Amino acid sequence: MPAAKLKAFLDDNQVKYVTITHSQAYAAHEIAASAHIPAKEVAKTVMLKIDGKLTMAVLPASHKVDLDHLKDSLGVGKVVLASEHEFKDTFPGCSLGAMPPFGNLYGLDVLVAERLTQDTEIAFNAGSHTELVRMQYADYEKLVKPRILKFT
Repeated sequence: MPAAKLKAFLDDNQVKYVTITHSQAYAAHEIAASAHIPAKEVAKTVMLKIDGKLTMAVLPASHKVDLDHLKDSLGVGKVVLASEHEFKDTFPGCSLGAMPPFGNLYGLDVLVAERLTQDTEIAFNAGSHTELVRMQYADYEKLVKPRILKFT
């Protein structure tokens, strides 16, 4: 079952989604292979610190964050990857590294890679390393209201 906070949010907003159980996997490309979903349709969550503020970046599993490009796009001083130690307590009910891309549920700003918006559906970690949620991208965008940028 997805993390309780995520499931309640999706159900309260009457969003249609499916849960996909897969063998334990940690890397986004392994998750995609295990769940038999194209890597470009699996959204991975990368935690960043932007001028010291914890921020969630969401991008296709097959892509990487271009930190320099993101820094220039945002017009900020510093963009770095956050360490697990810096965000380990931010996502109660979720396994470390398996947080869903719903930063709004945890008081975080969310950036989405423009490439992800081109997919009809997305799949993402549901709070564990053995489960994904798949839903319409349009529903995700409506619920999260992310800032969409080119940063991969």
